[in-house]
Amino acid sequence: MFEDFIDEHVDVGEARLRVRHGGSGAPVLLLHGHPRTHATWHRVAPLLAADFTVVCPDLRGYGRSSKPPSTPDHEPYSKRAMAGDCVRLMRALGHERFAVVGHDRGAYVAQRLGLDHPEAVTHVAVLDVVPIGEALARCDAGFASAWWHWFFLGQTAKPAERVINADPDAWYGLTPEVMGQEAYDDLRAALHDPETVHAMCEDYRAGLGLDRAADDADRAAGRTIACPLLALWATGDDMEDLYGDVLAVWRGWAENVDGGPIESGHHMAEEAPDQLAARLRLFLKG
Repeated sequence: MFEDFIDEHVDVGEARLRVRHGGSGAPVLLLHGHPRTHATWHRVAPLLAADFTVVCPDLRGYGRSSKPPSTPDHEPYSKRAMAGDCVRLMRALGHERFAVVGHDRGAYVAQRLGLDHPEAVTHVAVLDVVPIGEALARCDAGFASAWWHWFFLGQTAKPAERVINADPDAWYGLTPEVMGQEAYDDLRAALHDPETVHAMCEDYRAGLGLDRAADDADRAAGRTIACPLLALWATGDDMEDLYGDVLAVWRGWAENVDGGPIESGHHMAEEAPDQLAARLRLFLKG
């Protein structure tokens, strides 16, 4: 995977991030979702590297990045904390301004980058999400049934870690056929680390608390993402069923919104890399 990319660990202060980076041109940061690692981008990153400098980290808590100690309010795993890591990572690599693409949980970090660090972010692309605050405000029985893992992973009364750690392979049900053997091996090693499982649960706990509060505060203050925003979603997922006009949702959060569906299941970077890379290239060069 990632031929001609550098594989290293970068100290960003509160965390030490494992990152692969390569290519040349304007910098673009690719952020994975749950439970993936940076390796989810192994088919997309080389397609973009001819035109862009591509940076693919494991978010704090995920993969081989460090796991800061958790706190009662789950702040170390808030998207604001993760966004701060990303700004410091990109500066360490020599990039003061950059585009960001996020999938799933990584898309919430991309959104937070656009809101908290407008001076650093040139473009934001979000894949298969609406803002956390928006999702929870619209939550109904259909969402709770389809996305029950948000609440299972996010609650603390009966922590999910014990259930997941009993048999991570059965819990996640992953196979190498779609994602590729090397990406699968990288992910499986992470999922068999109880510290990673705990950190991923903390991500969801922060999502239900601090992340939602941050979104609600932005909405109340009228803050929006000023740079161009691209929202893409998988036809095999349930975004349109849950939200109808996905772009209309995002137009309440950003000033310049474009996007549309990708013919794929949820993990579009693995399942439809050519189509995804083409949409991203067009957006990032615009």
